Amino acid sequence: MLAPFACRPEETRGRLHPEPEAAFRSPFQRDRDRIIHASAFRRLKHKTQVFVEHEGDYYRTRLTHSIEVAQVARTIAGVLKLNAELTEAVALAHDLGHTPFGHTGEEALDALMQGHGGFDHNAQALKIVTSLERHYAEFDGLNLTWETLEGIAKHNGPVTGPRARHKDRPLPFALSEYNARHDLELDSFASAEAQVAALADDVAYNNHDLHDGLRAKLFSLAELAELPVLDRCFAEVDAAYPGLNSYRRQHEALRRFFGVLVGDVLDVSRARLERLDPRSAEDVRRADGPVIRFSDPLWRDLKEIREFLFQRMYRAPTVVEMRRRVTEVVRALFALYMASPQELPKQWRKDVAAASGQTELARIVADYIAGMTDRFAFQEHERLCGPAPR
Repeated sequence: MLAPFACRPEETRGRLHPEPEAAFRSPFQRDRDRIIHASAFRRLKHKTQVFVEHEGDYYRTRLTHSIEVAQVARTIAGVLKLNAELTEAVALAHDLGHTPFGHTGEEALDALMQGHGGFDHNAQALKIVTSLERHYAEFDGLNLTWETLEGIAKHNGPVTGPRARHKDRPLPFALSEYNARHDLELDSFASAEAQVAALADDVAYNNHDLHDGLRAKLFSLAELAELPVLDRCFAEVDAAYPGLNSYRRQHEALRRFFGVLVGDVLDVSRARLERLDPRSAEDVRRADGPVIRFSDPLWRDLKEIREFLFQRMYRAPTVVEMRRRVTEVVRALFALYMASPQELPKQWRKDVAAASGQTELARIVADYIAGMTDRFAFQEHERLCGPAPR
């Protein structure tokens, strides 16, 4: 039942370390299961999406966000007759490389790593699944299929070459290092399945950040009802359910907004695929642009919504103050571990002993800090440096 341009498990390019295939799971199902059982996946439970993990039990974390992305991605993949298991694997893995404290932690770590190759959460996700997860007897990492690794590395588009979105940005060292021994063809688009995972990410966070911002009282329901797309959703709810209480009204409107985003992706992607008529997954990779996308009008509306969220939520005074505090936590931990690497856990000391210079040491320290949860970063800061900044 798969489309001609879907990735077929029997045609996988395989794994870096050959393994006998499972008797009752496809290669992509096996990838998905390995990701779910990874330590890094479990730690997403206590990592920031927008609000730091301890600020409230209601708000999304990186784990609940990843689950929502996977749910949207499977739905879209099913309608387009793509491989749902591969789509889900990429969706579940796409944020594995995030640091504690979300993008704030990433920005702080990237600044600290500027002399050592920088830090990028997509490249870090690849490093986690190819190196840092160390549970298996025969290899480091999860030994995922080429297709899943490709999706993790370039679900947002080509990373190198003329079609890369950031042509002038140096290739993250973690990505460059792995690609040198296992070519992921970074100059092409990823599979349609990986592209679906990327768009599902946009659908999920555009929806749930509005939920969380309302819950945090950073903006009002009336303000939300004036935004593009959402104005129509609220009007539909008010016409169908006059007098509905505000909580149900909010939920119904955002549910419709969610449906508009998914419906737009499906309509535009089906039309684009019909026009391109790709006959294989390789045709998708070598297309003149992404095959999974929003319509231009909806993309413009989403830019306006994102600007609203940026001003009213991501840069709200309370959020900015927390950004300041957690940035100081990351900086202090990095400086301490660089000066006293013996403070790293025992299982990291073999890597420290093998490090040939400050850059290699800095990358080990960055890997360790990036793997921390929000709460553990605060605990380690208090243990080693004193109470977190106020």
